[in-house]
Amino acid sequence: MKKLKMKNEEITQLLDADVVTFPKYATQLINLANQNAQGTRPEVVGQMSELIQKFRGRKLDEWEKWYLSSHPEAIEKAKTKIMQMIENFKQVITQIDEEMIRAWVKDLIIVKTFVGLKFQEAILKRIATHTGKSYRVSVPEEEAKGIDGYIGDNPISIKPQTYESKQMLPESIGVQIIYYDKVKDGINIFFDEF
Repeated sequence: MKKLKMKNEEITQLLDADVVTFPKYATQLINLANQNAQGTRPEVVGQMSELIQKFRGRKLDEWEKWYLSSHPEAIEKAKTKIMQMIENFKQVITQIDEEMIRAWVKDLIIVKTFVGLKFQEAILKRIATHTGKSYRVSVPEEEAKGIDGYIGDNPISIKPQTYESKQMLPESIGVQIIYYDKVKDGINIFFDEF
């Protein structure tokens, strides 16, 4: 089985979506402001957990002692990293204006929504380019049969990699399946050569 990786930027380009670039760290600041303002909530537009489970004490001071005995430099290291990031934020904050915020909101609502929902076409296009074949997306009648598109004359179904591990699937598609795994910076694609 062959593996290809697609970065989010490539998916965006393959779908002919506008690529919006921001100064480094600007989107994180805008996200923070957005969380406070609740600007993209549905009504507007739509963990230490492992360590705490191992901890057997009951009191805060016990937790502090237990945690610091196994991670004595963690708080200082975190403070140093956070302080450096605050310095980075200070450098970029003066660049954020109404025009940049408008561009960020448009990118979130228009571009990222489109790319997130239309990535199957990008997968078809990427594999077609890789194999030197043409591609097309399915028409509704083909979709009803479990076909998401064609690469050359081959009908293709595109499924998440978790689909492959499900033993008792109620459907039998009967066409070549391309699997994908969404990762932080894009999509890993798994397919057999044609």
